[in-house]
Amino acid sequence: MFTSAYPLITPNQCLGSDWRGQEMSKLSQSVVTRTKPAKSDVFVWDSKLPGFGLRVKPSGVRSFIIQYRNAGGRSRRYTIGRHGVLTPEEARTEAKQLLGQIAKGADPASGRSSARKAPTMGELADRYLREHAEPHKKPSSVAEDRRLIEARVKPKLGAMKVGDVARADIAKLHHALRATPYEANRTLALLSKMFSLAELWGLRADGTNPCRHVKRYRESKRERFLSADELGRIGKALTEAERSRSESEGVIAAIRLLALTGCRLSEILVLRWDHVDLEKSALRLPDAKAGARIVPLGAAARALLAKLPKHGIYVAAGDDLDGPLSVWVVEKAWGRLRTAAKLADVRLHDFRHTVGTYGGQAGFNAFVVRDLLGHKTLAMTGRYVERDIHPLRTAADAVSGRIAAAMQGNVANVAKLERRKRSR
Repeated sequence: MFTSAYPLITPNQCLGSDWRGQEMSKLSQSVVTRTKPAKSDVFVWDSKLPGFGLRVKPSGVRSFIIQYRNAGGRSRRYTIGRHGVLTPEEARTEAKQLLGQIAKGADPASGRSSARKAPTMGELADRYLREHAEPHKKPSSVAEDRRLIEARVKPKLGAMKVGDVARADIAKLHHALRATPYEANRTLALLSKMFSLAELWGLRADGTNPCRHVKRYRESKRERFLSADELGRIGKALTEAERSRSESEGVIAAIRLLALTGCRLSEILVLRWDHVDLEKSALRLPDAKAGARIVPLGAAARALLAKLPKHGIYVAAGDDLDGPLSVWVVEKAWGRLRTAAKLADVRLHDFRHTVGTYGGQAGFNAFVVRDLLGHKTLAMTGRYVERDIHPLRTAADAVSGRIAAAMQGNVANVAKLERRKRSR
């Protein structure tokens, strides 16, 4: 006979008014099929294995169950499975195993209840946005996270329990996005952060992030900048859109400002009129990517800002004058404009590359171009400065030529470069 460290309750003690007083007998196939449904649940308890029984619902559904007390003394009932799916002997074997685990302190009913209440990936995603992204990230980053969650995460993983997601599920989703490697990698990074927070919040065991060891796709670095001819074609497309009113004033203003300032799209979309200082020829951005920064304005940018109508608080106004334009609206409009200009491969971010490149071509040093673009370090700026004028190559030629001449017994004439006057 089964013995437990925690006393089993008798059917009369545990079932109250549900107990119908049937005689206990060994649950066999004939006993199960002979037990008829009633207006309330009917229970038949096995005479050989205490705690193991049959429940017959008024609908006629027959299920094998166990009844026990957990370590805290609370009465629990656990359904093993339906008759028909399991035979009485199969159910008895399962019951013995479960009651043995209960004797060691397990509580299968509580575990099943916890599993049912465990959050789904959709719920985790919503919590991530609410408790992490919105308090700690910039609005543009929150918008991008929300887009990826709605477009990529929820459709594939949203209904799964957080604890059930395996590395194979993540790898499958990542592989499905292989045609767009940048988006695949951003989705993977977002999921990795969500699972790290799931561990912090106690929704997964520590060290079980399923995104680990999923290899990112290689992303090709683009350094596209626009020629004078290409800029002319874009200008023509913008002018035509203004004339025909095929695109909104806000969208056209945003694109022109991107071209003239080298700002990031996120900076232009949240640019407010109180950030514009035409008297000092500057935009005073309180919260750019690298922190607050001042964007110097050239004459063309000042002229554009001076003639723009002031609709609402944002410079590039949308239909909702109290809110900024969305990235999606501007990107869709840009797709139409670049098609009209026959420049299908040009992105909005390429205007930023163009400003940096033209600064380097004009002979401005890396420090000037860095501050023009608002880079945090010189690492990103160097490529613009060195792309066409190659100052390091010029220096290497001069130094190596002098050393080589000396080694050959010749005296090299070193010509001093005329110092460039500092621009004011």
